[in-house]
Amino acid sequence: MIVLDAEFTGLNPEKHSLVSLGALDFDNPSNQFYMECLPWEGAHIDEEALRINGFTEEYLSTLTKTLQLGLIEFDTWSRGVGEHTFAGQNVADLDMSFLSTSYERYHMNFTFPHRTIDTHTLTYMHLVKRGETPPVEKRRSAINSSFIQEYVGIPEEPKPHNALNGAKVAGEAISRLLYGENLLPEFKDNPLPKYLL
Repeated sequence: MIVLDAEFTGLNPEKHSLVSLGALDFDNPSNQFYMECLPWEGAHIDEEALRINGFTEEYLSTLTKTLQLGLIEFDTWSRGVGEHTFAGQNVADLDMSFLSTSYERYHMNFTFPHRTIDTHTLTYMHLVKRGETPPVEKRRSAINSSFIQEYVGIPEEPKPHNALNGAKVAGEAISRLLYGENLLPEFKDNPLPKYLL
C-alpha cells in the first residue's frame, strides 16, 4: 500500500491547492516520495492552513515545480509500488480528495483504488478489541493523530507539519497496529507498548 500525506493551502479541493505530497511504499518503506510545488494559478490561500504546514506565500512563490509536474512525478513513482491502496490519517477525506481533484484539473487519469486504510479506524478497532472504550468528545470519536501517536508509542509529529513526516508517522502507526512491529529506522528506539505486541 501507499502511505500518503499531503499539505494544502486550505481544506476545499475545489478552491485550494495541494502544495506538498509525501508517500512511502509500506512493503518497501525505504522507497519514499516527496515533492513541493506551486499552488495552481488562482488557488485560494488560507493563512490557518499555512500556519499548520509551515509554508508561507513568499516561500510558495519561489517554487518552480508546477502541481502538474509534481503529479506526474508521483504517478511515475507509484508505478514502482506493488499495491496502490492508499493509507494514512484521514487519507480518504483530504489527501485522496485533493489528489483526485488535482489529477482531474490536468486531465490526468486517476487510476488509484477508492478503498483506503486509515489510522483512526485501526486505532478505534484496536481499542475495542482490547476491551477499552474509545475516547469521545462532543458525541464523536476523539481519536486524533496525537492520540494515535501516543497510543502506538511514537513521538508526536514535529510541527509545522511536513507531508513526508506525516506519511512516515502514519506508516509506523499502521505497522505497529497491524503487526506489532517497528517499520522505520527513525522509530526503532521508541518501544512498542505491551498491548501492541
